[in-house]
Amino acid sequence: MGKIIGIMSLKGGVGKTSVVSSLGAALAELGKKVLLVDANFNAPNLGIHFNIIDPEVTLHDVMARKTNIDDAIYAVGDLDVMPASIFTNQKINLLKLKDKIRPLKKRYDIILLDSPPSLGEDGLATLYAADELFFVTTPDHATLSNTLKTINRAVERGNTVNGIILNKVHDKDFELTLEQIEDTTNTPILAVIPYEIEVLEAQSNFVPSTQWSPGSKGSQEFKKLAATLVGQEYKTFDWRRLLGLTPKKQEVNRKLLYERVFK
Repeated sequence: MGKIIGIMSLKGGVGKTSVVSSLGAALAELGKKVLLVDANFNAPNLGIHFNIIDPEVTLHDVMARKTNIDDAIYAVGDLDVMPASIFTNQKINLLKLKDKIRPLKKRYDIILLDSPPSLGEDGLATLYAADELFFVTTPDHATLSNTLKTINRAVERGNTVNGIILNKVHDKDFELTLEQIEDTTNTPILAVIPYEIEVLEAQSNFVPSTQWSPGSKGSQEFKKLAATLVGQEYKTFDWRRLLGLTPKKQEVNRKLLYERVFK
């Protein structure tokens, strides 16, 4: 039985959809059966990341009970994608997302939900449907305040919040530190993704960044997080360990998550 992971952020522009595509590709690279679902019903763009520009059948059609769910799933390389409709006036009950998606757990190891930047009914749909949540944020005060609000809402509902993916990091003094973010949200940071021009190049070529630039620092972080989520070890050269240096905070947090879930 697979699991559904909601990828959330209350603020647009943090790179949530690129995180979903890159993490999904990294999971598929590990041999897992992966489905990416565009649960951003009002402003979907997950399909565009995979060059699915104007799909004939979408999640909206499934929600409106106009089609079988299999018809809304598109194979893209080693993973599957369920896009939503960019232009539609169909009236649907968004909170039925859980009922539509959950049966697919029998067929997929991991289902990633690309949620909307909202805590309205569309955002609640992800909260209801997901088995666990990860939050995408950037290291600035405005985004952090929104992240804190969303995490608190999720915790109040009893959702399992497993961690934060810190994205678009410039590694500058004016940015919030990992310690500040964790202390404020009381949530561990599990991946630190630097700002890389290769991510934009990958998007323009409709390819996940982990495939476009597999050796980049960001891709390595996604691959390490993906391995942790499925209980595998991602083997790579660790010069910090070789030199006897203290592991990075996200490395420690990933190990703790692995031990809590798989041991």
